[in-house]
Amino acid sequence: MSKDTVDQFQKGRQKLNDLVMQLASKNIKRFYALDNQVYSEGALPARTKELLGLVASLVLRCDDCIKYHLSQCYQYEISDAELEEVLAVGLIVGGSIVIPHLRRAVQFWDDLQAK
Repeated sequence: MSKDTVDQFQKGRQKLNDLVMQLASKNIKRFYALDNQVYSEGALPARTKELLGLVASLVLRCDDCIKYHLSQCYQYEISDAELEEVLAVGLIVGGSIVIPHLRRAVQFWDDLQAK
């Protein structure tokens, strides 16, 4: 994988979100707004919420969600040591079925850092 993989994911995600918003009803728009609000600064810092989102995404085995939260974590300058601990939490909660997603997560993190 490479920088192109990161760019491809981010551009593709934006394109698909734009398509969804063309068809979106008030309910879909409300859900997207709620998602945005949940990850904003509050009693917990936004960076902590992104780490929580990453753990949940690992456990739920959603590769797109994992990539999104990794991108956000990169923006918040999460260290490799912090990331390793968060990935370990996701692995212990999710079990061995998380391992393929963990592998792809680490590869995507490497791609983000190479970007």
